Amino acid sequence: MSARWFPNGVVASPHHLASGAGARVLADGGNAVDAAVAANLVLAVVTPYLCGTGGDLLAIVWDGQAHGVTSVGSAPRGADVATVRAAIDAGHGDPTVSMPGTAGMPTFGALAVTVPGAVAGWFDLLERFGSRSFGTVARTAVELAEDGFVVSAHGGGAPERARQRLADQPHWAEHYGRMRARERFVQPDLAATLHRLADDGPDALYRGPLGERIVEVLQQHGSTMTHDDLAGHRVQRGTPIRGGYRDLEVLELPPPTQGVTALTALGVLDRLGERLPDDPALATHLQVEAVRAALGDREQYVADPRHMRVSVDDLLAPARLDAIAAAVDPDRAGGWPPARPSAGGTAYLCAADRDGLLVSLIQSNFVGFGSGVVVPGTGIGLHNRGAHFSLDGDDPNAIGGGKQPMHTLIPALALRGGTPAYVFGTMGGDGQAQIHAQVLGNLVDRGDDPQTAVARPRFVVSVADGSVGLEADADPAVADGLRARGHTVTDMPANAHGAGHAHAIQPVPAGGYAAGSDPRTEGGAIGW
Repeated sequence: MSARWFPNGVVASPHHLASGAGARVLADGGNAVDAAVAANLVLAVVTPYLCGTGGDLLAIVWDGQAHGVTSVGSAPRGADVATVRAAIDAGHGDPTVSMPGTAGMPTFGALAVTVPGAVAGWFDLLERFGSRSFGTVARTAVELAEDGFVVSAHGGGAPERARQRLADQPHWAEHYGRMRARERFVQPDLAATLHRLADDGPDALYRGPLGERIVEVLQQHGSTMTHDDLAGHRVQRGTPIRGGYRDLEVLELPPPTQGVTALTALGVLDRLGERLPDDPALATHLQVEAVRAALGDREQYVADPRHMRVSVDDLLAPARLDAIAAAVDPDRAGGWPPARPSAGGTAYLCAADRDGLLVSLIQSNFVGFGSGVVVPGTGIGLHNRGAHFSLDGDDPNAIGGGKQPMHTLIPALALRGGTPAYVFGTMGGDGQAQIHAQVLGNLVDRGDDPQTAVARPRFVVSVADGSVGLEADADPAVADGLRARGHTVTDMPANAHGAGHAHAIQPVPAGGYAAGSDPRTEGGAIGW
């Protein structure tokens, strides 16, 4: 299927109800930011295994210039390696369920919860760029929470997979344990929370009764989170970082996100040739080598920017990218260093309107339903971004009071001659930076339209061991060529969830937009 054209505006997201809600806002006269927030709020209701009110949010907005919006929460001020270890010793959190390289930092439970940034991000976006109130753009989300929605087979698989690992987390079973495929799922507590946010604004969470309930449940289960931690959250407004690929200027967000990882991979690929080679195995090998090198950098350097030992400018220095590219052997897999895996549980969406306002937005609970901690009486499931902290005090990502964890979330925008060429992004944890490189390669080097670009078979490199997962519908010559070069290749199903959910919008010179939505999920590009 090729990309569809929309003369006035479009929203692309991983769930059709969310895309439809955003398109409805556009048709009613709202702008792209209004539509993006409306779509995100619906995703918080219908895909709580990807994102929600207890997660973080990042975005790039184009209104003639690029604006970065980073609403990433920090660890509680009272949290450090010693206090977390003491909480584990007291029976809070399971150190045996932790991500490799985090020295026993629990993946689930209250200790993995950092301050949720999404709510502040939504209000900041609407205040600065929107034309509608939170209550107005939240109407469809509230209706779906109050009246319920029928869970799809796709969506119903998420709670089934999570049940074993999260059933013992506070209030998870009583809330999300009711979510089953082909049954109506009603969330009156979440509807009431959205109503309260519409009435009282973000202070309801960061300084009010919702925050009080968050702090209460977290402290009961070992966290040092306080009201001051919530009240201290601030949305970071800044300028995206930039790198080059072919004739494009690619915009990503700076640390603590892995945006620099995507720009490193693209910069290396740009130096390996003006276009991807016609040999599909060689082209894929070069992409794999570039992303493996970039992910090795992420492991060693990317963290809260206040604690990084090397600057973004140093990492993206042309001479450094030249040296990485020169080390790539076109005939043999390199020995790039491994990194710690970072799982995905994220929703990416993008939106555009008739006035040229563009939004690239990503929002996440991190691993599936996040921490598994649900705040009673609110319907808020809290994320587990703190799971990416380490309990190794020498690690740049060691947990510390007020510190942000390394973040996988990276919305993107590409310019050509200073004018937007593509709005794009994906969910997928470790896969995000590598999928950016593949999708952009499809768009630029292969000349794909957005739908074709996001639908092509993909690879995903395991950062733990460098093996390459390849979707089953890929050209068999690719797997053969990778193995011949010394890569370990593993099989992934066609349209695998683990290969990400990418979406893209392309402004059309004749007017309007072409858009594509990933067939690996149940979304769509919907506009008017």
